[in-house]
Amino acid sequence: MDEITRTRLENIHSKDKAVQNTAYTDLMAETENPVDWAYNAWDGLVADLRHKDNHVRAIASQILCNLAKSDPENRMQRDFEALLNVTKDERFVTARHCLQSLWKIGIVGKAQQRQVMDGLERRFNECVVEKNWSLIRYDIIRGMRNLYDTVQDEAIKAKALDLIDSETDAKYRKKYASVWK
Repeated sequence: MDEITRTRLENIHSKDKAVQNTAYTDLMAETENPVDWAYNAWDGLVADLRHKDNHVRAIASQILCNLAKSDPENRMQRDFEALLNVTKDERFVTARHCLQSLWKIGIVGKAQQRQVMDGLERRFNECVVEKNWSLIRYDIIRGMRNLYDTVQDEAIKAKALDLIDSETDAKYRKKYASVWK
């Protein structure tokens, strides 16, 4: 890992929001493609999923989702539940940032796709008792659409449409279905 990347990873813990946001933006851009430093940062990012600062939790979750394409050892299989737990974060904005990035893990391979789809389906079903359940469900359906658009697996579309059909409120069923128009 070069010194610039190391500094960026340190800066996601900065109290200066401008420094933190610049580090986040740069790391997200850097991890759009596979990187060779993923495992140098991996365990620290997983630990940051429980950091006291919700911004750090959000940043760590999004970077980890991007790092899935740099994970030949399949560590994501082990750490996926920790990411899924962030989708239940006490700070809803943090939960949403993580939830909206999870689909990126599924583009890596069939095992990751299955794990993401199973996790999203579970969240869809369990979130109904949460305060912002309809937004959570919308983000889940949107994530499934993003994954489908990237990998073109009809099973993803079928699962998303099944989940939409399971919504009992016609207003929300229509909103979720709009993602697939």
